[in-house]
Amino acid sequence: MMTAVIIGVDPHKGSHTAVALGADEVPLGQVRVRASAAQAERLLTWAKSWPERTWAVEGAGGLGHLLAQELASAGEQVLDVQPKLAARVRLLASGAVNKNDPNDARSVAIAALRSPSCLPVRPDDHAAVLKIWARRHRDLSRTRNQVACRLHAALCELVPGGVSKEICAAHAAAILEEAEPCGAVARARAELAAELVADLRHVDALLLETKKKLAMAVRAPGTSLTEIFGVGPVIAATVTGDVRDVSRFRGRDRSAACNGTAPIEVSSGNRIIYRLSMRGNRRLNHAIHMAAITQIRYRHSDGRACYDKKIAEGKTGKEALRALKRQISDAICKHLKAGAARAAARSTQGPGGQPGNDSAASAAGSHPERQLFGQATPGPAPTLRSRPKKTTSRARKKAARIT
Repeated sequence: MMTAVIIGVDPHKGSHTAVALGADEVPLGQVRVRASAAQAERLLTWAKSWPERTWAVEGAGGLGHLLAQELASAGEQVLDVQPKLAARVRLLASGAVNKNDPNDARSVAIAALRSPSCLPVRPDDHAAVLKIWARRHRDLSRTRNQVACRLHAALCELVPGGVSKEICAAHAAAILEEAEPCGAVARARAELAAELVADLRHVDALLLETKKKLAMAVRAPGTSLTEIFGVGPVIAATVTGDVRDVSRFRGRDRSAACNGTAPIEVSSGNRIIYRLSMRGNRRLNHAIHMAAITQIRYRHSDGRACYDKKIAEGKTGKEALRALKRQISDAICKHLKAGAARAAARSTQGPGGQPGNDSAASAAGSHPERQLFGQATPGPAPTLRSRPKKTTSRARKKAARIT
């Protein structure tokens, strides 16, 4: 009988260290390979003496992404171990443990053996495309904010009071045309401001192009996330790219625990207390937050009605916002599960277009065997309606004449 082996991998930019452990957590061997085109082949050659093996890669969504994808493409079973889990293993280890690559790889393997929350690595799909362009949009947005802040500072040194509102390239260029710098210092500041205006225009053009690519990528799979009021292509791409497989959530409570919109329990004895959660994926939480802010701005939306209702009940503004974010989280989970069911139904259709067995569509929403997150409190059912059509002035005048 062959012994099951877990191989922990500590990936780095220049090299990868792997340590093989048996079921009793006893090291069976270790190897260090250089990060190169043959890295996966060398690891597989070293591990061929353990046919029943599972790879545990630390940060398979980050630095270890390429190696994990190569191993998965080779037919290997690969688990994604979060760096936090491996750090906890080192923290709770008995005795003094040196911080080096072999010990880190061993901690990754032990974390994969002990923790049921390590997810299997899946080959990249369309969700990875959405994640790439969503990250590009975030990076460009940060760059634009930096350039705009520097341009504000430069204009404050040229124009008394600077620009009080949000600045744009055209407005800044008009201000520079009217300014008459006197002296070498003022001319240098004006030249710097002109260069910052050019940088702002360049970043704006890149942002516009990225938004177009995001919109096309979101429309490709036919997602219904954009039907939720306040959820545009950027938020839809961020949510889809970070969630990827919605079937790993048992329901909306698990999804809310993942994105941090479900409160956490901090009870002790007879005191049952729930507090704001700072856990979960903060990118997802921020995307839901932006959708909630958008809904609150429009008085005709269901989100604004929910917000006003909570305020009338005596809740604070932040508490009402959290309740609305939970509703949006539930609506997003509902649309993601519906999209997964439609995709599963399409995959069961034969070459002639005849529908096949719908068992796969039912399985798309099945509950996973492993519990991924802590217990979450149930929230209200999502009742977000789409934005009503605008009434033109001509239609309003016609209705006024009739009445």
